[in-house]
Parts: sequence; structure tokens; C-alpha cells
Amino acid sequence: MTAHKDGDPTTINRLYGRSQGKPLRAAQQELVDTLLPRIAVPEDGPVTAERLFGEDCPLHFEIGFGGGEHLAYRADLLPNHGLIGAEPFLNGVAQALGHVKSQTLANVRIHHGDALQVLNRIPDGALTMAYLLHPDPWPKNRHAKRRMMNDGPVRMIADKLKPGGEFRFGTDHPIYVRHALMVMRRFTGDFEWVIEGPDDFRNRPLGWPETRYEHKARHTFGHEVWYFRFRRR
Repeated sequence: MTAHKDGDPTTINRLYGRSQGKPLRAAQQELVDTLLPRIAVPEDGPVTAERLFGEDCPLHFEIGFGGGEHLAYRADLLPNHGLIGAEPFLNGVAQALGHVKSQTLANVRIHHGDALQVLNRIPDGALTMAYLLHPDPWPKNRHAKRRMMNDGPVRMIADKLKPGGEFRFGTDHPIYVRHALMVMRRFTGDFEWVIEGPDDFRNRPLGWPETRYEHKARHTFGHEVWYFRFRRR
């Protein structure tokens, strides 16, 4: 999803991959033109619950929300919480805006662009939940530095989560699973893996809806899907 300058994995260089697919439908373009400016994360300054939602409420952050199904589900489930989503793909942003409008979600804010640019401006210890669901696996070894699950981003996620806060990670790619667990082993002082049995990570936890991407991965491609929960120590 994101590339970083050598020597500083939290510094943004540029985004890899497409930023837009097929042309937006007229209704989607209207949402981008009219609704997005009203609920967009400010381009600079601190990103706080008070600034975005007008009150001190539990704050959630989703990195790369795809079509926004999970973001909208959680916002609807937790109306007194504030949810921020970041997505560089314009078509996904348009789909998420459709969910916000149809479900009348007042507790969602969206950033069209790189997630780390927003995450960096969230005060340390401010997040209750962080989500990274089905990120681009960049399966080739030479592209491993492009993966969001790397030391720099995970260090930032740990810093932004409050004690007891939760980081949820999901993927259907076996290479990414191995890479992610290797990274998370270096953060055992920061995170506790929330797991009770050997099959827990194969079963979707409560409050974690199936997205269209996950459904396609499982039912079209026959992929196994893995679910991970890490609690901030």
C-alpha cells in the first residue's frame, strides 16, 4: 500500500498501486464532490475526537478500508464512537461514502489518501481500536518493504493506541501471515496476542463483519482467511 524512504519506515514517499479504477458513476461522483468535503479529515493539524466529532469519544482508525463495509458496520454498531477511515483508492472512497449516506452515519470521517499521514497526526494513546484488514500483500520478497505490516507502521499503531486498545489484522494471504507474525514477535512488549485456542485465528470474532473482499477471497478463490487481535499492553 505504501512505500517509505530508506532508513525511516514511517516517512511517506509515495503510494504504490492504482489510485482509481473504472470511472465513477454520476451518483458516486456527486458524493465525492459534495459529501466527502463535509466529512473529510482536515489536511493538517492534530486529528482528535474533539476536532472531528465535537466531543471526547472513543476513536477508531481503519487503514485501507476498501469499499467501506467494515467501517460502516462498526460505525453503525458503535454510534457513540468516532471512526476514521483512510483509503487511497477513489472508487473505494466513493463506495464508503455511499454507505455513510444510506445508513446516515454521523460518526465517520474519511481521508482519501495515505493512512500514515493521518495516523501520524493522531495524539499518542488516543485510539481505542485500529484495523488493518486484507492489505495488499506485496508477495514478492523485493516488495516486502511496501507492506503496511512492517516495524515503522506497527510502531506508530502501538504508540497511538491507548493501553488496553486493540489492533485487528486480517488477511487471506499465507505469505503475509508469516511476515505479519514475524513483525509482531518484535512487539511482544507492546502487544498481547488475544487468543485462547489454536483455531481462534481461523474464526471471525464477534463484531467483525465479512467484507466483499473477504467473501470473494473465500468463496471465489477458495482462500483461507485469518483473523488476529492484538491488545495494547
